[in-house]
Amino acid sequence: MLHSWLDHWDEQRARRGEEGKKATDFVLDAERAFPGAKKAASIEEFCVLADSVLADPAFFDEPSGSGQGFEREEGWLRFPSGISTDIEANNVVWAKITESGSLDRAMVVFHHWNASARNRQIANFLSLLGVTVVEIAMPYHFERSRPGSAHADYMLSPNLGRTIQSVRQGVCDGRKLIAWLKSQGYREISVLGMSLGSWVAGLVAAHDPAVTKASLFLTGGSLADMVWTGRATRSIRDSLEPEIELTDLRRAWGPLNLENYAHSLARSDLDLHVVLAKRDKVVLPELSEKLMQRLKDAGARLNILELNCGHYSLAIPPYILFAGLSLKRFLS
Repeated sequence: MLHSWLDHWDEQRARRGEEGKKATDFVLDAERAFPGAKKAASIEEFCVLADSVLADPAFFDEPSGSGQGFEREEGWLRFPSGISTDIEANNVVWAKITESGSLDRAMVVFHHWNASARNRQIANFLSLLGVTVVEIAMPYHFERSRPGSAHADYMLSPNLGRTIQSVRQGVCDGRKLIAWLKSQGYREISVLGMSLGSWVAGLVAAHDPAVTKASLFLTGGSLADMVWTGRATRSIRDSLEPEIELTDLRRAWGPLNLENYAHSLARSDLDLHVVLAKRDKVVLPELSEKLMQRLKDAGARLNILELNCGHYSLAIPPYILFAGLSLKRFLS
């Protein structure tokens, strides 16, 4: 009975999340995804470019000459993104800081796709544990939203190039913020990502040696498979399916697949914490399990909590309490 109620609750939340989402055009947009690249005339040309950046360890580095420009005022931090887009508001990064009163530890939090508010409860909870929390706005969210948009349709979309650019921008913004935190004297830096935010946080942890702990909630490996099979991304699949095969989408979005960075995530000075939902219809359990196996095979230091709830019902008691206690033990 409980599980049927949970499944129904998750489905109702998913339906509400569909409001305002519309199918949009499939676009390659390679020159947006890959700096210096020329326009790709075919899916195969796009995939060749994706293969090349997958082998480039500097792809997720902060662009050179992006400058600092940090401004802090009354618990808020603002700085220019190192990646410039055609949406002016998106080019300024905002972050909410909840102080702990200590310079020992700081955590950068990456929210879920289409988040409507930052998570004050998590920030307050972690600050009481002595962790300063910095909740960053991912591209096209919160203060960075595209004018007139009902949801963050530019962060994740059937525009293959824009999606890569958006995730890369989120990673570079996160790394720039982490460098600033280190310059402020914080000694231990961790990241927390939720759903789509877990892909960004995972990529940050894989590429930034300053990160010593990474907690990934509701995560998977292949972003292509998540979009193709997930309950929250049906409108995107509707646009993709007539134009591209899943096998090609996996290759096109290969630079965003956490499985491809398993060995980086398994480095000896990084601890990983993962919270998964067994009844997840957004990030299917088989996608999470595949990533977990890849990490185990690479020798990652991995702490996994699996809860018998859905993607959205993780946010309600008792599941969120179990997740919070697990996170507390991990950070301790």
